[in-house]
Amino acid sequence: MTNITRNFPWFISQPGIAIIGQECYTILVENLELSDIKCLKYGLSKGLGIGIVIGGSIMKLPQVLLIVRARSSRGLSLPSYIMESVAYAINLAYSNRNQFPFSTYGENLFLTMQNALINLLIIAYAPRLRLTQTPEDKRKALFAAGGITCLVAFLLWTLPMTILALLQASTLPLSILSKFPQIRQNARTSSTGQLSVFAVASQVVGCLARLFTTAMEVGDRLVAASYAIALLLNVVLGVQIWLYWGKEDRTAKEELPTSRGPGRPSFGLRILSSKILLSLFFFSTVTDALPPVLVMPYSKKGKDFRASSFPTKK
Repeated sequence: MTNITRNFPWFISQPGIAIIGQECYTILVENLELSDIKCLKYGLSKGLGIGIVIGGSIMKLPQVLLIVRARSSRGLSLPSYIMESVAYAINLAYSNRNQFPFSTYGENLFLTMQNALINLLIIAYAPRLRLTQTPEDKRKALFAAGGITCLVAFLLWTLPMTILALLQASTLPLSILSKFPQIRQNARTSSTGQLSVFAVASQVVGCLARLFTTAMEVGDRLVAASYAIALLLNVVLGVQIWLYWGKEDRTAKEELPTSRGPGRPSFGLRILSSKILLSLFFFSTVTDALPPVLVMPYSKKGKDFRASSFPTKK
């Protein structure tokens, strides 16, 4: 068998070497020494990481299709998706600008883009009672949301690394808080509305896999804790889907208001405005309160550990 594995064509051997390195490729593939636990775990971690990236590219597509086909975003929490999108975007920018391996964060690229689309769909198909009252209000809300998305993307790619490192540290509470509005809304309406079962199940599996890859390639307890808490909250969402399966939103038949009064801005625009002000306040508070000493060791530690995490043969 080793005669075959040692003579794989270049289009098989070269990608394998690029993923797990020359030494582990020789041990695991060419020599078939599966007893080397260190290389075996490293190869499994890399394989899981690539699988998560591929899965992340389609994870939220069922949610998008559910909203479009039903032409309704009932049951979905806009604040929850906004906070989740910001957390994904910060992690993506921080990891990319630190030149971390793409297999350790690549799914955040696809999840950020899909979540940005879902945010726009939630606004576009929101019940009139909750966000907007007229088609003109809806167009204004969509335009404002698109502009804010572009502005956040520009800032994340241009901010100094010291500030970006502080924002990365804030993704732990942000990721936790992003799930509570959705959980609360599900409990309040006794329904999960258009919430995708596939998306929630994929996030549960992804968090489990990321706990393993983080332990193998990153070794950061803060990152591992964020995945553990996200796993717990996604399990809660899964339980809610099971409990409320097939139940109709009990707020769906509430009467829509006919007017909002002269000169009064729409509810959707008021939500967007309040979130912008809250984000700016939070950002200024964090950057002023935290000392710079918390920034550089965090970034440096991540790079040093990754550099030393590659297994070497003794």
